[in-house]
Amino acid sequence: MKHPDSILPATRRRTLQLGLASTVAALAPGGARAQGDWPAKSIRLVVPYAPGGSSDTLGRLIGRHLQDALRQTIVVENRSGAGGVIGSQAVAKSASDGYTLVISGIGSHVIAPIESPTVFDPLKDFSHIALLGGPPLAMVVNAELPVKDVKGFIAHVNANPKGLSWGSPGQGTHGHLTGELFRQANKLNMVHISYKGAGPAVADLLGNQIPAAFMTLSSANAHVDSGKLRLLAVTATKRVAAYPDAPTMAELGYPALTGTTWFSVSGPPGMPPAVVEKLNAEIRRGLQSPALRAAMTAESMESVDYDAPGFSRFVAGEIARWTPAIRSLGASVRS
Repeated sequence: MKHPDSILPATRRRTLQLGLASTVAALAPGGARAQGDWPAKSIRLVVPYAPGGSSDTLGRLIGRHLQDALRQTIVVENRSGAGGVIGSQAVAKSASDGYTLVISGIGSHVIAPIESPTVFDPLKDFSHIALLGGPPLAMVVNAELPVKDVKGFIAHVNANPKGLSWGSPGQGTHGHLTGELFRQANKLNMVHISYKGAGPAVADLLGNQIPAAFMTLSSANAHVDSGKLRLLAVTATKRVAAYPDAPTMAELGYPALTGTTWFSVSGPPGMPPAVVEKLNAEIRRGLQSPALRAAMTAESMESVDYDAPGFSRFVAGEIARWTPAIRSLGASVRS
């Protein structure tokens, strides 16, 4: 005896079979339909720092590229505080569906969790998607400060009984760590002023509320160009082409201060692998585009190319690299 379905017209049987398959896919947790249709709505990209800094600039550059590539709105949200930890924690607790991402980086996902391991686990609590790159750090001073180079800066601090204040984009940022390492290496009387991002730090530096700062070169370059700030040194591996007179920290005898303030894109833990791979591919493609490369060069940034597993290994390597230095500073880096 024939099965009841077999006596239906062929067209009707195909319609029922397709309908059943669609229903199963829709009901399956994280099923093919959900992933295959991603993104089906707007994506929130959290920048865990105040507007105006390198993370904000890079986040908006990559956000515009993803918006065009994915044909969905990318909503950039600045959620600053605690050196990038507050915004990053919020994303770590979000749904792992690929609709909430964060601009991660060395400050929020390497330095901060080494200083305070209870904030989150930078490897287990995130899906690391793509490394963007970034700028070197710059040691800059207000142009009215009577120093021309790092040697003169050290002499100026030592000649001042009250010492000198200096700023960074925030507690636990790469700028903060590098400034503390520089202060410790030279045994300087320098008091750290923490800001909620590079933008507010630059504003006070321009207003001479603080005389010096360690921040990304891309946050300071426009004001260096205008003559309002003076660039004393960079943490790049070689001199920056746009500023050939600015020595590297390694040239000055501080090889441990060499490094880039890198930024990246991460998401909550457990994101669908297909979504991670798609985002990684689109971001890497964007970083190679002439328009984005030109925009990053103008901001003194260099891009880096990693697949998602390679980027995760890179984060683990950075944690291993910086842990001894951060622990050697102890409470001073958290002051």
